[in-house]
Amino acid sequence: MPEREQPGTTAAEDGGQGPVGDGEHVVRQGECLTSIAAAHGLHPDTIWNDAANAALKRERKDPSVLLPGDRLHVPERRLRQESGATEQRHRFRRKGLPARLILTVRQAGQPRADTPYVLAVDGRTREGTTDGEGQLDEPIPAGARAARLVVDPGGEGEQVFELDLGGLDPVTEAAGLQKRLDNLGFTCEPTGELDEQTAAALLAFQKEHDLEPTGNADAKTRDKLVQEHGS
Repeated sequence: MPEREQPGTTAAEDGGQGPVGDGEHVVRQGECLTSIAAAHGLHPDTIWNDAANAALKRERKDPSVLLPGDRLHVPERRLRQESGATEQRHRFRRKGLPARLILTVRQAGQPRADTPYVLAVDGRTREGTTDGEGQLDEPIPAGARAARLVVDPGGEGEQVFELDLGGLDPVTEAAGLQKRLDNLGFTCEPTGELDEQTAAALLAFQKEHDLEPTGNADAKTRDKLVQEHGS
């Protein structure tokens, strides 16, 4: 029997590249760009597009996925002035924070289309129905850390998900790789170590998506994993 290919040297295969950036704000577990911006009274794009964060932006690519320990520069808020005629009423619209929970619910690999659900976030409950692709899209508070999703509540196909918001590490990190695999139904405990269970989950994922079945987290596998996971 041929030996299984040994892991190579990509970031995800050697345990990850670790934190990046050199700003004054150190990202904590559970934080994301939206929650950091909200805490400082800024729009996420103001921080993400600041020139001082160019290196972090280049490495992370997705502002919704930061690693605890990453360092962000948070610019000072600037006073903005708008002209207007005196003795008249004027209406100004505050630019909102684009915090939304978007996910696809599957069962046995198939999307749960047109299925009712109940979502609880920070004590607030919302009811809805997934779309034809099994997806839901709900606004959530910028600083939300956890949510509970019940799909088909009270029905024969009831599913309950405890969601850790802001807890997803970049796919270049072992834990980020493992959480995505597990969320997609490929059993994989987020140990942070590239163990045999992770290799088995990677192998199963690669076979299902017609990738070279090596059990290693090569670039094509990581890209496909992010695509299938949605982030």
